[in-house]
Amino acid sequence: GVLLALSKPPGLPILGRPGDLSLDALLPELRQRLGLPAELHVVKAPAREYSGLVLLSSCYHTTKKLQQFFTNARWRGQYPATYRAITVGVPAEAAGEICTGLCWQQQGDRAMVVPVPAPGRRSLARKDVKSTLTCYRVLSATRDCALLQLQPRTAFPEQLQVHLTLLLCPALGDHEHSSRVGRVLGVPFFLAPEANPPRTQVLDEELLSQLGLSPWQLHRLPLHIHLQELVLP
Repeated sequence: GVLLALSKPPGLPILGRPGDLSLDALLPELRQRLGLPAELHVVKAPAREYSGLVLLSSCYHTTKKLQQFFTNARWRGQYPATYRAITVGVPAEAAGEICTGLCWQQQGDRAMVVPVPAPGRRSLARKDVKSTLTCYRVLSATRDCALLQLQPRTAFPEQLQVHLTLLLCPALGDHEHSSRVGRVLGVPFFLAPEANPPRTQVLDEELLSQLGLSPWQLHRLPLHIHLQELVLP
């Protein structure tokens, strides 16, 4: 019918400046290649850093109806979007919830998303901080890594990455937030974001060997968070 699903690689933004490579800039060519009579609209897509499902529609009314469904689903306690993530480290519990406040914080010349463990009512009412929740389940694990299912119940930029660091298991390829998880004698602990700016993720030699990577190739390792499934009404 009017719906089209694609799989997006990590690093491709949905929108971009004129002349930049983005999903939106590719839609006219995609429409031409497929011989579609109407222009395509983005219904749902993962963030720039994520890979996975992109849902497109060639009907404006269908686009609006589905976007409203995804918005309302969170209020009904449904989880229409399911992600997969590979983490460095294995969560202590096989399943659970990560609940915390999140806010933007200016650090030097850049803004970062940081957790606020116990946000006050006033900050929530002013929307300075948003209460966020992600349900997770370990699908598979080795000694060093795990495959997780993630179902975000709220929507906030970089929510999944921050929540995984609070589990002390940052996503593989997370060069933005993984510096907040330190280790002493192999035991992970959370570090204050203010004192630990973003840097290329650090992996041990054994994991590097399994990935077939050298330390100087690490900065090119993409973020391993993937939009796996979308449930439609």
